This record gives sequence, C-alpha cells and structure tokens, in this order.
Amino acid sequence: MCGIIGYLGQKECMAIILDGLKRLEYRGYDSAGMAVMGDNGLNMRRSQGKLTELEKLLVEAPLPGRTGIGHTRWATHGPPSERNAHPHRVENISVVHNGIIENYLEIKEQLIKEGHQFASETDTEVVPHLIVKYLNQGAGYLEAVKLALHEIKGSYALVVLNSEEPRLLVGARHESPLILGVGENEYFLASDIPAVLPYTRRVVFLEDHDLVVLREDGYEISNLKEDQIQRQVTTVSWTPAMAEKAGYKHFMQKEIFEQPRAIIDTFRGRMDPDKGEVYLEEVTLSEAELRALKKIYMVACGTSFHAAMVGKFLLEAWCRLPVEVDLGSEFRYREPLLDPETLLIVISQSGETADTRAGLLAGLEKKAKTLAICNVVGASIAREAGNVIYTHAGPEIGVASTKAFTTQLVALYLLALFLADKLGRISREQVRQYLANLLKLPTWVQDSLDQDKEIRELARRYMHAQDFLYLGRGVQYPIALEGALKLKEISYIHAEGYAAGEMKHGPIALIDEKMPVVVLASQSPVLDKVKGNIEEVKARGGIVIAVTEADNHPVLEKADAAISVPAMPLALSPIVLVVPLQLLAYHIADLRGTDVDQPRNLAKSVTVE
Repeated sequence: MCGIIGYLGQKECMAIILDGLKRLEYRGYDSAGMAVMGDNGLNMRRSQGKLTELEKLLVEAPLPGRTGIGHTRWATHGPPSERNAHPHRVENISVVHNGIIENYLEIKEQLIKEGHQFASETDTEVVPHLIVKYLNQGAGYLEAVKLALHEIKGSYALVVLNSEEPRLLVGARHESPLILGVGENEYFLASDIPAVLPYTRRVVFLEDHDLVVLREDGYEISNLKEDQIQRQVTTVSWTPAMAEKAGYKHFMQKEIFEQPRAIIDTFRGRMDPDKGEVYLEEVTLSEAELRALKKIYMVACGTSFHAAMVGKFLLEAWCRLPVEVDLGSEFRYREPLLDPETLLIVISQSGETADTRAGLLAGLEKKAKTLAICNVVGASIAREAGNVIYTHAGPEIGVASTKAFTTQLVALYLLALFLADKLGRISREQVRQYLANLLKLPTWVQDSLDQDKEIRELARRYMHAQDFLYLGRGVQYPIALEGALKLKEISYIHAEGYAAGEMKHGPIALIDEKMPVVVLASQSPVLDKVKGNIEEVKARGGIVIAVTEADNHPVLEKADAAISVPAMPLALSPIVLVVPLQLLAYHIADLRGTDVDQPRNLAKSVTVE
C-alpha cells in the first residue's frame, strides 16, 4: 500500500518526484525517502513521519539529477523509522518497493550466512542484497535483477536504480500496481495515475511478471523469460485539476460534494429512460450465458463490501437469483462453489485490492463468469475480469471512500436492471420507472448535501462522544455499517453498525445517556419496526439521531436530533442516506482535529494481504 515513483528524463527530477509522492501520500504516510542520480553520484534522503519531514530535508540538502526514485511508506515489516524508510541501498543498488515479500526471512538468513549485513527490519532490503549478490557473481545488471525476482515470493512493485547505470531505470510488478507514464522525452514509473497527471496522461498499465526498462531513447517491456511484450498506451481521461482540492479544506470534503456529478457521469450514456433500456456495452455475456446462471457471488472489501451488500438486495429482488456476499479476505481461503453457471462480481475502487483480486482469480480458475466494478481504467481487476463496469467517479484521494461508494451503488443499480431485463424478470415499464427515478438521484443527493451547515452543528454537539451506534433495516442496514465505518476511520471514535432488529440481541446493553444512536428511519416497508427500535433506545436513556424525511413526524417527535433527507424510492435510499452520514463523520473528525485525508494506520489501496 506504499506509493512509489521513478523518473528518467531531461528535467531536474527532485521536485517532480516530490510532487508525485504528495499525490501518492494517500497510499502511506509514516515515512518517506528519495534517491537521485546526479553528477556526484547516487545520493539519498529519508525521514520518519509525513512527507513534509522529507521536504524539509530536501530544502536543507537538495538532490540534483535527472534520474531518481521516491517512496512514501505504509509500514508492514518494521515500525516507521528512518532506517526502515525506502529507498533501501546496498552498494550501487537502490530500491523502492510496494508489496510483501513472503519468503524474505529465509532469504535474509541465507544472505547473512554469506556475509551480507542488513541495515533495516524490512522485507524489501533483501532485494538490493540479492541483486548485488548476483552482480558480484558476474551476472549483468538486468540478469541480476531477473535472478533476484525469480528468488522472491509474494507481491511487489519495484523500481531499481543502479549508480553504475545512471541513465537507466528498471521496474517490475507482480500482484501490486505499477504504471508507466510516457511523456515527451521523459518516462515515469508510479503506483497510481495521479502521480503522473501533471506531466502526462499517456500511461501503460503493467501486468503481473512485467519487467520494464527505461532509457533515454525509450522503454522495453519483457517478462522474466526475456520475451518482449507490447502493452497498449492508454490516454486517461482524468485531468490534473480533478486530483486537486479545488478550494476545499480536505480531499474527502471535496469528494463528498462531487457526488452529484460523479453519479451523473456513472449513468450518463448507459440508459434510455423513455425506452426503459439499460446499455452496458462492457458486459458482453450472451443471453444464453445469462439465462444459464444459477447463482451470483459478490466479493469485495471494506466500503466496497457494503456496496455489495446493497447490491444483493437489488439483484435478488429484481433478478430473482440467489446472491451471496463475501469479504475478499474470507472468500479466498474457503472453497466456494463456483462453476460456469455462477456469476462472480468483484468490486474495488482501485482495481488492485489484493484479497478481492485473489477472489477473482479463483473464479476464473473455476470457469465462473466474472464481472468487475472498478473506478480505475486499466487496473488489474478490470483487465482480468471477463466483463467490467467503470464507475467514472474520477480520482478519489481521501482514504475514506465516499464518491467511489455511491457510484458503485449506481453501477450495481444499473447492473441489476440490466440483468433483470435480459432474464425477463422485470417489465419494460418497471425499468422505465426505475430509470426515471435514477435521473432524479443527483438532485436528491444535492438536497442531502444542502444540509451541510446543520450537520456540522450536529457534529459539534456530539463530537466528544466515545461511542456511536448506527441502526438500519433491510437495504438500509449496509448504510448503517458504512456510516459507522466512516466515523471510526477518520475520527477514531468507536462506532458500530447493526441491523436494527439485532439491537436487542446484545448491543442494547451498551445504550445509556452518553451514547448517540444514529437511526436510518426513512420511509420503508419496515418503518414501523424501526420506530419500535427507537422506542427501545429511548427507554434506556439513549440519544437518538434520526435520519428521516422532514414530514416524518412520528419519528421526529421521538428523536433528540434529526437530519432531514428528501423522500425517495427505497431502492435508491442507500445512496441518499449515506451522504449525511459521510458529512457527519467528516465534520466530527474535522472538529476533533484529526487528519481527515490520511487517518492513522490506514492506506487508500490495500494491495497487500
């Protein structure tokens, strides 16, 4: 989950690498470092803490040169410290790495027996030691890199700099993201697209086992067997401005308010409400393949898992097929019953989530039909799945996901209607009505955003609470989970989401006059049951914060506080209801002074197991 960047070109690279690291800091921010090849050789600066600490070092002691590598770290092996920060250097070789080398201990033990001395506690340091070992045995530079890669097991995105080859950069990937940016007489290697956006929008998405060599006159991609490979150059639609804060205090705040636009971009061109038709050109399953389906699995992690839970309600209700939802980290270690009559849907904002990708690979091995819902064009999961729906949310920099979640829900809404129509389980008139409702969704989301000032005042009232409980029923239950997750992620307040009917099976013991209970109480077939849950909370002295319509007087009379939402159809209520919960979490965190965009111990894209 670290961020890496490499540069080779005609410009002084220190500022370029530092700017790229700033754009990648959402991937990790407990230490950082840079190595640059200049006229006086290979020099390095590293620091513990956020990127600002490295920036101070570079002001005091700049790194001139036109070839360099940089790294911002999310610690896996060894605590955050200067000596565990990347790059790691052994003799002439300097390396930055994202991933986990699973067999590093046995490699390290063998290298120590051979006389190598280690300076850090990281798994990464075995890589430059291995390269140096093979160089000393007479191997050429690229051969030594390949021999080292053959020896390590696990996931990696690596960029290697050799002071004996000052105008050459080597990159490699396996199960961790790495892109190649192709500029005018300059080349970049990076973990993610935002790092290179100010310099080029032409990128190559490298794939597992790719080895890329950058030189002044171009680049070559091969595999570890030395076969030359041609990879397509893709022009990404994101612009540098899309990855900037645009006057907002935090990226998360900006991304919350971008949701009406992101929702429109996700359904734009994919539906005709007048005809009652959904167009998903990326879904190429034939009608015969769809009619042969017996079951749907959905696999995701974190916020995307909550989107999958909502998707289950929609797919089962409209397609009349059984749907199972699994966490990627659990799915990969059991033996799910996958076969060619199963549709496996994997959901990941980045398209690089390791556990979700492992689930996809398991499905492909069992010949299941596969479909990815992803935000990043060309990401691993999007390339590997048989079908893909892109969410068009634009770059999401804040670690706590917001617009990626709501656009995933829109994609699932469209997919459920598309499949139900193809399977003949829903009438054309019903599709027409559901699509007409979807057209109104951006306005309903904006109505929720318009409550921002009132929600901030509510946040001020309850910002010092130590615990929160979130309750929801039916299709709104996953939103209770998501609301609780958002609060704990960025404010560090303990929060739990529960199906409201389960409250009496344990959580009710925690309710007292100090605990705010956020209740999703908009119109639904089970609203009377939710009112009963509110009564149970009030009977125990709990504080009820109701998220409901302005005219829902029976709920408002019982609530201690309320967040108003517009009236909306049940199937779209998760998208509308989550927005005030995002704002509540954001404002509580901001008022408490936490680092909203870079919460402790978290990283944006979980590319390691």
